[in-house]
Amino acid sequence: MTPDLLHARAVTRRHFFQTSGLGFGALALNSLMADDLKRPMIPARAKRVIYLHMAGSPSQLEMFDYKPELQKLHLKDAPASFLEGKRFAFIKGVPKVLAAQFKFAQQGQSGQWMSELMPQLAKVIDKISVIRTVHTDQFNHAPAQLFVHTGSPRLGSPSIGSWATYGLGSTNEDLPGFVVLLSGGKTPDAGKSLWGSGFLPSVYQGVQCRTTGDPVLYLSDPKGMDRVMRRRMLDAVAKMNEAEHARSGDAETLTRIAQYELAYRMQTSVPDVMDISKEPEHVLKLYGAKPGYVSPAETSTDDVRVLYKGDDPTFANNCLLARRLIENGVRFVQLYDWGWDHHGSSPGESIDETLPIKCQQIDRAISGLILDLEQRGLLDDTLIVWGGEFGRTPMMQNNVRSDLKKGFVGRDHHPYAYTMWMAGGGIKGGVALGQTDEFGYYPVENPVGIRDLQATILHQLGLDPYRFHFSYQGLDNRLIGPTNEGKVLKALLA
Repeated sequence: MTPDLLHARAVTRRHFFQTSGLGFGALALNSLMADDLKRPMIPARAKRVIYLHMAGSPSQLEMFDYKPELQKLHLKDAPASFLEGKRFAFIKGVPKVLAAQFKFAQQGQSGQWMSELMPQLAKVIDKISVIRTVHTDQFNHAPAQLFVHTGSPRLGSPSIGSWATYGLGSTNEDLPGFVVLLSGGKTPDAGKSLWGSGFLPSVYQGVQCRTTGDPVLYLSDPKGMDRVMRRRMLDAVAKMNEAEHARSGDAETLTRIAQYELAYRMQTSVPDVMDISKEPEHVLKLYGAKPGYVSPAETSTDDVRVLYKGDDPTFANNCLLARRLIENGVRFVQLYDWGWDHHGSSPGESIDETLPIKCQQIDRAISGLILDLEQRGLLDDTLIVWGGEFGRTPMMQNNVRSDLKKGFVGRDHHPYAYTMWMAGGGIKGGVALGQTDEFGYYPVENPVGIRDLQATILHQLGLDPYRFHFSYQGLDNRLIGPTNEGKVLKALLA
């Protein structure tokens, strides 16, 4: 069998109709087929997702998982049960137990425990479902991030945003279905593979946008080329690509045509959507946003963590942009905020000093996002997800220093139990799912795996996590993997 024939057989019916519909000779077919191919598989509660990933992984023991028993063991040698048979990224020998570094109190009518670090989020805690027993089998950043977002700790699988847009598409033909925004001064450890399309057609990969300058690199016309000339160039390139597709049968050639066309339309649509200066002052204040602000942490080549300031509005700007994007039809918006890896080994990465700064950066922004979506009638069908790739240990990290020193208090990676939360999109508010043991080490009630989270997100979008797949290399590949271990978290569903 020739390579061309093998490729033709590998193209799915869904892929064929989507990509062929993007050729200039088949626009009418694409219009007729779009609604049929992109409707939910099951009743949907969410139309869109805003996923807030804190890259590096925040300490659940300083934010959401109140463990007063740790105070009794504070700075004592960790029990053998904490260490036997365990692998740690950095801890050596016998570390000291570390109590929570901040005060906790019960918040809202639901009485959920929260630390003093998130006072604004505490005001909307009754709109949130907190999951305290998330666990993973990865304890290094890049594999754990890939596992959360692609369902595999290895490179090559599509991100959850790509899966969502493959299944549901975008409701605005002038904007990408999947947009990524970054803050914190660095890209997450796993890099841009976190929003890659993997083995899905590349038209479904995430589009990274910037908050200053050109929203998308190289989107503007080159010097000396006006929009009319750009149109003529794209038409010529499209004819060459269509001829190549007729010769090779490579569906990615049609995808490239579609991407060029989308980029052309984005030249006018994206700058308008990304301009938060059009928002009224009370909305900017709600988020803590500042149009046009460029953070030193976003431009420095030094260790950006020492430049962090609590009033840095970069993440807030991205939260406001996320609302504007989903309001304009974007299906999946992913915010990655770097700087949550608080080992306490070097300046700018401590639990006692850096964590409060990072919490201040996100606190008003996230509560503002929830309130803004609610007042616009968008929260009911917009799913918000917050969390990192794993948690932090109940013990102090000791590979650099074993004493408790101001500005150098840290915890190691902890895959066995950590906290995430969801809000909106058909999720109950004021729910606390799961319980960890008295030290926050293991789940003792309602453990939640990564595939459970993924199954729940797909389910809320109307995509059956067990049937929703893409055929590749002889397998019906799914986000939740080849088994049915991923369970929809029905206790969270409204």
